[in-house]
Amino acid sequence: MKIGFDNEKYLKIQSEYIKERINKFGDKLYLEFGGKLFDDFHASRVLPGFAPDSKLEMLLQLSEQAEVVIVIGAEDIERNKKREDLGITYDKDVIRLIEEYRSCGLYVGSVVITMYSGQAAAADFKEKLEKKGIKVYRHYAIEGYPTNVPHIVSDEGFGKNDYIETQRPLVVITAPGPGSGKMATCLSQLYHDNKRGIKAGYAKFETFPIWNIPLKHPVNLAYEAATADLNDVNMIDPFHLEAYGVTTVNYNRDIEIFPVLNAVFEEIYGENPYKSPTDMGVNMAGNCIIDDTIVSEASRMEIIRRYYKYLNQMAQGENVESEIYKIKLLMKQAKITTDERKVTVAAKKRAEELDVPTAAIELADGTIITSKTTELLGASAALLLNALKYLGGINEDLHLIAPNAFEPIQNLKTRYLGSKNPRLHSDEVLIALALSALEDDNAKKAMEQLPKLSGCQVHTSDMLSDVDIKTFKKLNVDLTSEPIITNALKNDNV
Repeated sequence: MKIGFDNEKYLKIQSEYIKERINKFGDKLYLEFGGKLFDDFHASRVLPGFAPDSKLEMLLQLSEQAEVVIVIGAEDIERNKKREDLGITYDKDVIRLIEEYRSCGLYVGSVVITMYSGQAAAADFKEKLEKKGIKVYRHYAIEGYPTNVPHIVSDEGFGKNDYIETQRPLVVITAPGPGSGKMATCLSQLYHDNKRGIKAGYAKFETFPIWNIPLKHPVNLAYEAATADLNDVNMIDPFHLEAYGVTTVNYNRDIEIFPVLNAVFEEIYGENPYKSPTDMGVNMAGNCIIDDTIVSEASRMEIIRRYYKYLNQMAQGENVESEIYKIKLLMKQAKITTDERKVTVAAKKRAEELDVPTAAIELADGTIITSKTTELLGASAALLLNALKYLGGINEDLHLIAPNAFEPIQNLKTRYLGSKNPRLHSDEVLIALALSALEDDNAKKAMEQLPKLSGCQVHTSDMLSDVDIKTFKKLNVDLTSEPIITNALKNDNV
C-alpha cells in the first residue's frame, strides 16, 4: 500500500494538542469524541497510512490523564438500534466497548443513558450494568432543547440531570453511534461543574471533515459519501471566516448548532471561549497528510465504494434512492465515474466475455488478477487462490487444493446443511487451503501471502453472499460488487 499519511507524526502532535487544550481550561476538559475510537477503517481507507486504531493509540498516550464515559440514548436501547458495521445492538456494543477499552488500559468511569423518560428497556440496561459494577447516570429529555437556552441552562434543564462523578482531567465522551447525546452530556457537565466551582472546558474531536484542507478535497467529499444517510453536508465555517478571515471546513450540524452553543457558554460562563465551530475542534489529521495525490486517489475510490454499497442495498429492496442521488452528485464534484476503479472495468469486461460471474483484484504492485465461477468454486473463492498463487510465485496451473478434497465439502453443504449451491465460498476454500498447507509446501506458501491482500481493491460482477463479504472484510480488502443478484446468491440465502 502506498502511504499518504504519517501515522507516527499524527500520534505525537494529536496528543500534544489535546494536552494544550486541557491546560487552557484548568481543571477538566470534556472531549466529545466523534466517530470510532478504534477500527476506523474509513479513515485508513481514505488516508493510507492511518492505522485503524490510531485514535486509540493516541489516547493511550494520555491514559494517565484520561477516563472514558460512554453515552447511549434511551430510545436507542428501547428500539434495539443496531450498529450497521457490526450488526449488534447499541446496548451490547456499550458492553463490548467497555471491555475493549479496559483491556487495552483505558479507564472507563461510567455510562450515561441520555434522553431518559422511564423507558423499561433502559431501566433494565441500567440495572444490568450496575450488577457488573459499572456506574450509570441518567440524563433526561429537556423541553425546548436545543433552542430554549434559559430553560436548558437552569435547574429544570441541565440541573435535573445526574451529575457524572469523574476522576481525571481529560474526560472522553464517546458513544456507539451518532445521535446518542454526546454534546448535550458535555454541556450538562459544564453546567454542573460551574455550580461546583470546577473550571471545566469543552472540545470536539472529529476526524472528518478535515478543517484545514479544501472544502471539495476528495477526502472531505469521501466523508460526505460516508454520511450520505445522515444528510451531513460539508460547509465553509462562516463564524471562523468572520472572526479570523481564514477559510476552514466544518459540517452543517456543528455550524447550525453553534449559535445555541454560544448562548449556552455565555449563560454558564458569561462568555464563549470559542469564536467558531472550528475553534472547538482539536483534530490534527490534516497536518499529517504527506502525499496529497495518494490520499486523493484513495478517497475517490472510497466514494465509488460507497456508491456500489447503496446500489447493492437498493437491489435488495432497501429505500436508499436519496443516498444514491447524493453520491452521484459527489462523484460529479470529484469528476469520477465507476470506470476510474480498474478492478470494476476488469471484472465487468471478463463477465461480458465469458457470460459467467467473475471477479478482479488489484494487488499492491498494480497487477490485476481475475477469476470466474466454475463448477467447484465461486468467483470470489477462485480469485483468492489466483491472487495467492501470483503473490507466492506459484505456477497458476498448479492445484493448491487436491481435487478430491472438494467433493466431501460439497456433500456436507448440500446433503447435510441444506445448501442448494455446491460451490465453495471464499471462507471454505481458505479452510481447505489451510488443511492442504499441512502437507503441501505450495499451499503453505500461498497461505503466507494472505496479509498481502490487505488494502487491495476487489470488484465482482454480481453480488456476493454474506459469508463472502465477511471473508473479504476480515482480510481488509476493499470490496465492491455490481448490483446483480444471481441464482447462486438466491440459493445461498435459502
